[in-house]
Amino acid sequence: MARRSAARKPAARTTARKPAARTTASTLTSAAYDAAQEPPLAALCRKLRAAITRALPAAKALVWHGSPVWFVGEVPVVGYCVGAKGDVQLLFWNGQAFDEPGLAPLGKFRAAQARYRSAAELDAPTLARWLAKAGTQLWDLDELRVRREQAQAAKKGSAAKGKAAKGKAAKGNSTKGKTAKRMR
Repeated sequence: MARRSAARKPAARTTARKPAARTTASTLTSAAYDAAQEPPLAALCRKLRAAITRALPAAKALVWHGSPVWFVGEVPVVGYCVGAKGDVQLLFWNGQAFDEPGLAPLGKFRAAQARYRSAAELDAPTLARWLAKAGTQLWDLDELRVRREQAQAAKKGSAAKGKAAKGKAAKGNSTKGKTAKRMR
């Protein structure tokens, strides 16, 4: 009877890996991102990029987390991405503060978005108004960091109190049992 070796070789991968859907900032520009899209969505992305660049000339454009995003200083203000539903999502990081119809709240912070399926759906005056607000109504990152740290400290404090209370309760139960045994 032959002995099997203790260490087994991993099975060879038979299927090729799919290329990553999103590329890092160092290898992709917003123009390249736009060109990589299907023709109708590429036209929409080009139109959005032109409007954003016109409205926010001092903003720095980067491909961040795989999507074009414009920053004022270190603060992300606006970006877009092609969604899985075949639309383009225009995202404003502080969009809920704009108090504008047409922007839907997104996530637990102050982001808001609009979705488009074609370049014909874009309303230039509305987009210009949103972009003007995006350039002036910025996130206060310092305040956000302070709030996040306070929330984490409070969460850690309540978790520690909860553990201490559970420990006392468990200790109390075990002490009662020991005391009862001693009394017998």
